[in-house]
Amino acid sequence: MPTQAKEFQLKPVDNQRLANLCGQFDEHLRQIERRLGVEINNRGNTFKVVGESRSVEQAGEVLQGLYHESEKDALSPATVHLYLQEVDAEGSGGEPEEDFTTTLRTRRGIVKARSPNQAQYLKNILTHDINFGIGPAGTGKTFLAVACAVEALEKEEIRRLVLTRPAVEAGERLGFLPGDLSQKIDPYLRPLYDALYELLGFERVTKLMERNVIEVAPLAYMRGRTLNEAFIILDEAQNTTREQMKMFLTRIGFNSKAVITGDITQVDLPRGTQSGLRHTSEVLKDVEGISFTFLKTRDVVRHPLVQRIVTAYDKHEAGNSE
Repeated sequence: MPTQAKEFQLKPVDNQRLANLCGQFDEHLRQIERRLGVEINNRGNTFKVVGESRSVEQAGEVLQGLYHESEKDALSPATVHLYLQEVDAEGSGGEPEEDFTTTLRTRRGIVKARSPNQAQYLKNILTHDINFGIGPAGTGKTFLAVACAVEALEKEEIRRLVLTRPAVEAGERLGFLPGDLSQKIDPYLRPLYDALYELLGFERVTKLMERNVIEVAPLAYMRGRTLNEAFIILDEAQNTTREQMKMFLTRIGFNSKAVITGDITQVDLPRGTQSGLRHTSEVLKDVEGISFTFLKTRDVVRHPLVQRIVTAYDKHEAGNSE
């Protein structure tokens, strides 16, 4: 591909912000170079980018965006990664920009979609009563669902938040665990707690759980219940059986919303047991009022290596199936 060189000037000139942008030993610039395949040189606030024309433009967008962000926050490799993720997604021919910038507001800050698929996922949750988010690890399925639930709770659109997941061991046999029932099941529900703490804070989550406004429970506890005016999230749904999935979906009451998340490539059920998530995606795909969002490798927002790991596994499994 033909290469080009282009200069960008970042204004206003602020040495502290420029140091924040470049990172220690220019680590942020090196990160952008590796991701976009460009070369970046700078003198003061003038940056020269050399590379394939599209990549040069993307690098310019990232530099401008990060420089704007540097006025408010200390940048980190994680921040740089998320900006690169956004630019990649916008350049991949996905949703229009106004759809891409879907955001949620919570007391602890703003949660923003980082890719067109994530934006579509958020839009589906806001406009449908039952939603499925299916995709590989790190694509934000659970976190975005919890963020939608927290926003609905703070707007008093719902009266309670119910988070659940099947208590299935991930390829291990843990035997008899010590402690009471809560202590036995809490490790399985930890990812849900983590999202709640990040969005609401530890003290507020604790108070809401004491008042039963937030309930975190294993899937088995859903049987026989009808959940009205609630936001219900079923996480790790690939580890439900067909019967469990049907049971869960029929718990939905009036003025309630449900989000079911899972990764059908990471099923921990006994061999020969069909995943309820895989089954229901075939049974309910044409039912009105139910949405399915399929997140992909490019939507991964964790460490950059996670995206490469998921891609490598996908290629390996595709090769073995041929």
